[in-house]
Amino acid sequence: MTVHGFRSTFATWAEECTDYPDGVREAALAHKYKSETTAAYQRGQKLEKRRALMKDWAAFLTGANVIQLGDRREG
Repeated sequence: MTVHGFRSTFATWAEECTDYPDGVREAALAHKYKSETTAAYQRGQKLEKRRALMKDWAAFLTGANVIQLGDRREG
């Protein structure tokens, strides 16, 4: 995967599979706010919220949230 593909995968996962606010997701991707007004008022870095998001992303990547099913092959 290229770097853009990785960022796109993260953005899609964060949008569709989590309840993190848009600002936290965008901060994690180091994106700037589209609205200059919003950017002017959102000066915090949201470090603790981003840390939680990254922890959830790591769990997703490592399969920590995957439920293992039994062996379905008949023996």
